[in-house]
Amino acid sequence: MPSTTVTTPPESDDVSLSHGLKQRHLSMIALGGVIGAGLFVGSGAGIAAAGPSIVLAYALSGLLVMLVMRMLGEMSAAYPSSGSFSAHAERAIGPWAGFTAGWSFWVLLCTAVGLEGIGAAKIVTGWLPGTPEWAWVALFMTVFCGANLAAVRHFGEFEFWFAALKVGAISLFLVLGVLAIAGVLPGTHSPGASHLKDFLPNGGEGLVVGLLASVFAYGGLETVTIAAAESEDPVGGVASAVRTAMWRIALFYVGSMAVVVTLVPWDAEAVVEQGPYVAALGRLGIPGAGQLMNVVVLAALLSAMNANVYGASRIAHSLVERGQGPKALGRVSSGVPRTAVLVSCVFGFGCVLLSYWRPDDVFPWLLNMIGAVVLVVWVFVAVSQLRLRRRLEREGARRPVVRMWAFPVLTWVALAGMATIFVLMAREPGTRVQLYSTGAMTAVLALTGYARQRARAGV
Repeated sequence: MPSTTVTTPPESDDVSLSHGLKQRHLSMIALGGVIGAGLFVGSGAGIAAAGPSIVLAYALSGLLVMLVMRMLGEMSAAYPSSGSFSAHAERAIGPWAGFTAGWSFWVLLCTAVGLEGIGAAKIVTGWLPGTPEWAWVALFMTVFCGANLAAVRHFGEFEFWFAALKVGAISLFLVLGVLAIAGVLPGTHSPGASHLKDFLPNGGEGLVVGLLASVFAYGGLETVTIAAAESEDPVGGVASAVRTAMWRIALFYVGSMAVVVTLVPWDAEAVVEQGPYVAALGRLGIPGAGQLMNVVVLAALLSAMNANVYGASRIAHSLVERGQGPKALGRVSSGVPRTAVLVSCVFGFGCVLLSYWRPDDVFPWLLNMIGAVVLVVWVFVAVSQLRLRRRLEREGARRPVVRMWAFPVLTWVALAGMATIFVLMAREPGTRVQLYSTGAMTAVLALTGYARQRARAGV
């Protein structure tokens, strides 16, 4: 009989890191990680552009995200690593690919930490006018830097309660919205389908704008595959998270968009000015809806800060472990890559300072540079999954714990979807600069990674 290779090791490759995340932490990170501040606030611009067809836009981009998560889950269950897609790209394509995917995502996460800190500070200064924004950002950064410098379970506890608040808030919103639509919520009148009649008010162009906005609202789902490597059961944890991704995306994103556009006219000024959820709650006569949603958005922003500091530090640690970065970043103390945590936080706070010092040139350039990084990472995920799955099949390996649906057809469908989004970004003036800036950064990293690869091989 042919020999078989076990492809689902019970432990992560990151032996120097702790395994302090419990299953409840990982489950809630998976559940709450899909709910970002972009969903609560940023979706307003998408609704204004696409009208009720924003539901279709979120459904289409959600299908693509489901495929990406399934591919990533298959590889992460077979090879648990805090480097996640970066480690998979290195294994499947080569060191240059792991270098490119890893460092581009690190820049994205660190920059996002700064942006989320600025957003959170604006909310707090709205409650406490006269207090400096930068001081609040510094406070938030200090808190989450401290939480991530401590044992990983502290990161897990922060995320557990942040996620619980976000999940509770959006679940309550969905329940109230469905009751109002059904006409059984006291004090409200059901609008029926009156707001859905003009499904494509701005035609195909509006749908394209909504589609592009929805794609980037899904960023952050990758964190659960990074965190799984430090959980008690890396394989089981990532498998469970990936298998529930479909209903989470359908319920929280597509479901909430359907509720919003049914309750509120798509062209209502409040949808953009106040945010779609505040506008919908206002229609239901919920007192203090604006302040209530500000609390939820603040929690979403702080949760994202915490998760991105964690993700950036683990990606950096994994890169160093694989010889793809400065050794100083790889120092681990008590199971925590503390130098990587500190450097990631310093980079993030540096982005905040740039927003004050160079708001018209350097800061916008930085934002454009990270604009399409998520899509670049997804391409690496799809190509890596194609190669690794075929390699495992050639080796006669055991059936993966998580399997990509209809392989390789849906993997190629996902790649085609990503290529389509790149084309759409090139067509839209608002996203074209982001595409080209991200492309330039990716090219520089790829060339650097390839040169390092050849140098290490002695070529």
